[in-house]
Amino acid sequence: MNKKIKTESVDALFDAVLSLKNREECYLFFEDLCTVNELLSLSQRYEVASMLKDHKTYLEIAEKTGASTATISRVNRSLNYGNDGYELVLSRMGKN
Repeated sequence: MNKKIKTESVDALFDAVLSLKNREECYLFFEDLCTVNELLSLSQRYEVASMLKDHKTYLEIAEKTGASTATISRVNRSLNYGNDGYELVLSRMGKN
């Protein structure tokens, strides 16, 4: 875990996210919390991670998601050398 982001404010944000009960509540909260572009960027990174786990090529991913090769590389680096956060969520979502 990155000690730079481990703060009381981040803990409070994560607790708030964990309190959400369904997708509709997520939409309500995240639309207030994030700009449209921020939310779309987060969802794009998650989609890129899922496609990388499915062994899609950078070209396939870029064409489907519109992500830049820099974004795809950054997500790929997190998958390979990160904290396994993507792995945790993707495995729970059935993307072993």
